[in-house]
Order: sequence, then C-alpha cells, then structure tokens
Amino acid sequence: MSIKDKFLRYVSFDTQSDPHSDTYPSTEKQKELGAALVKELHDLGIKNAYMDEYSYVYATIDGSPGHKDKAIGLIAHLDTATEMSGANVNARVIENYQGDDLVLNEALNIILSPSVFPALKDCIGHDLVVTDGTTLLGADDKAGIAIIMELVEFIVKNPSFKHPTIRIAFTPDEEIGRGTDKFNVDDFKVDFAYTLDGGKNDTINFENFNAASAEVVINGKSIHPGTAKNKMINSMLVAFEFHQMLPVFKNPAYTEKYEGFNHITEINGSVNQTKMEYIIRNHDSEEFKIQKQEFERIAEYLNDKYGENTIKLTITDSYYNMRDLVIKKPEILKIAEKAIKKIGLEPKFEPIRGGTDGALLSHKGIICPNLGTGGGNFHGPYEYASLTDMNKMVEILKLILTDLISL
Repeated sequence: MSIKDKFLRYVSFDTQSDPHSDTYPSTEKQKELGAALVKELHDLGIKNAYMDEYSYVYATIDGSPGHKDKAIGLIAHLDTATEMSGANVNARVIENYQGDDLVLNEALNIILSPSVFPALKDCIGHDLVVTDGTTLLGADDKAGIAIIMELVEFIVKNPSFKHPTIRIAFTPDEEIGRGTDKFNVDDFKVDFAYTLDGGKNDTINFENFNAASAEVVINGKSIHPGTAKNKMINSMLVAFEFHQMLPVFKNPAYTEKYEGFNHITEINGSVNQTKMEYIIRNHDSEEFKIQKQEFERIAEYLNDKYGENTIKLTITDSYYNMRDLVIKKPEILKIAEKAIKKIGLEPKFEPIRGGTDGALLSHKGIICPNLGTGGGNFHGPYEYASLTDMNKMVEILKLILTDLISL
C-alpha cells in the first residue's frame, strides 16, 4: 500500500477517546485499529508486533548487523480528539492543490480557504486529504501512524538499508492526557525517541505546555422562585461569576506562542448544581503555578461569599514541559535538524501549544521531542493532511536512521 492508501484506511477507523471513561483504553473501538496495525506489521514480517491489554501496540525491528547496539523509538497515537466525531470520515484527496478555496460541504457552506487558514499557501502543489466538513479527519495522529508504517514497509523491502534498532509504539488515549499511563517504559529500551504528532515537517518541537485540568463543582440552593428571596443560590449564576473572575486575556482566543491560557471545555448545570471543566496551560512553570493559584483564590472568595462548600475545586496536573530534559541531550535535536536540512527544508524550532506523549515519556526517562506530519487545523472539520509532506517525513526519518548509526 502507498502512504495514501495507508492513511485513508486508518482514518476509516473511529478511534475517538473518552475523557469520562475510567477504563484503559477509554474506548474499546481504539482496539480495532490497534489490532489492524498488528496484523499489518505481521504481514510485513514483523512477527514480534503485539497489542497489550491496554491497547498499546509495540513492535521492534532489529538493527542491521553491527548497528544493533543503538536504538531509536518512533511513537504515534491511535485515538482522535474529543471535540468532534471521527466516525464515518468521508475523506477526499485533492491532487496538486493550487491554493484555491476548497468547498468541503456545499450544503453546509463549509469552505477551507487560505484566506482564513494561511498555512494552506505552503501546500500549493501538494496532494491533500480533507474531510466533507461533518467530521474531523484524524490526521492527528493517523498521519503519524502512516508515516511510521510506510517507513517499516521500506525497511522490510530494502534489507540493504542500514539502520539501528527501531522500537515502535502506537498509544491510545493521548488526546485525553492518558497516552503514557500504561506505557511499558521498562521494555521500551531506546537511546531516545520521537513522537510524530502533527505540525509541519520542517518543525521540531521540544517545548510544550505544563498542563493541568480543573473541575469546578458549584453547589447551589434550589428554592421555588416564588419564595426565593434571600434564600436561593443559583449555581449557574455562581458559575458565571467564577468564570468572569478569571483573567480575561487568559482566554485561548487571545493567546499565542508562549502565552498560557485557561480554557473552559465543558459546562453542565441546573439551579442546584453546576459543573465546569477547564484545562490550564503555560510553558513557564512559575506562571503555571500562578494560574492554578488564581483558581484557588476565586474558589476561596466565593466560598466565603456564598458559604462553605459552595465551590468544590479539584486541580489535577496532566503533564509538564519537556524542554529542560531534552536540552541535556542536544544531539537528539541536531540529528533531526540535519535531516530536515538535507531534504531542502529550513528547520524551525517552535513550542507546542499543547502536549504530546513525548512530554510525559521524557519525564519517565525516554527523551522524546516531536516531529511534524504535514497536517493542519486539527480537532475540527477543517483538518487536512498533506500526503506530499508525509512522504517527505518518511525521507527525513530515513536520514535520521542513517545518521544515528554514524554517531
């Protein structure tokens, strides 16, 4: 199969994760893609490939003779985002894109336009894959899976290609922050690894957000509105008050680059009780602490105003910035930078305005910056993937493998 065929096959699997589930994986349907990948690896001759009870897929390609002592990890995730459905994806290939507006769905007037999404201008001449505007595409991160699988097929079909030992992992539940909860770090023995998870393929990411989630439960007092004076506490109104006390310009719609944010992701409520879910993000660890303290101060103030236990606040750290760990091994960045230059691109280092499994793995001892996959507009109907860039990333990985064995 070509990388196009692989990618189109993978996006046909609905693998959306579920943050409200307490199972591993969070959704059984992720196992379907995992099982299909294991079979595909077996068919390619990688007989040690397997999926464990938590839906992690692992495989190892032994290094060429004389190069087995060095090992690199390549990682991508199985699941898709919670913001929009990944079921029944109607993917369409646009060959030799010329920079025009793409009508994804005429009936719904959903148009993918470079005037709104300027990054599309970098894709002129590329073969793109888009949606019909009713689902996300799933390039995050099935493009990463397709790139790794294309590399595996190349290595199997070209036994003269010299390479180090390659360990592969496809993880579940990355989108809900659990992608490494059950990762078998002890057996994944590598010198370092890369995630292939979104973004342009000239970009290397080794800085990511420090991340936390906040659950705010507001307990009101429900009284018949006819006799509510000086008695009722409407939990929804208190919820609005809580949110309005957060810094206005920490809204993600006002932030970019290294600016942190507080993002409300869900709100459900009634007069009696309202629950709000937030994510808290900042690259700077001290600013991250301050943002969490702001939540705590607001909760304390409102509890003092409306009564003890009106606000129940639970803040849970999710992952941390990997920057300080990665820069201790600068060769990991230099080898990727060199490979990107060799295919004619100018490498860039950009902070991730999010997180990857690599951030969590770096803090578990596997240093793991991120490489791009050629996709864009993730987590929504305007998502696209460049098959051209995906093929280039396969070439970048080949160069990384070649350079690694010469170090």
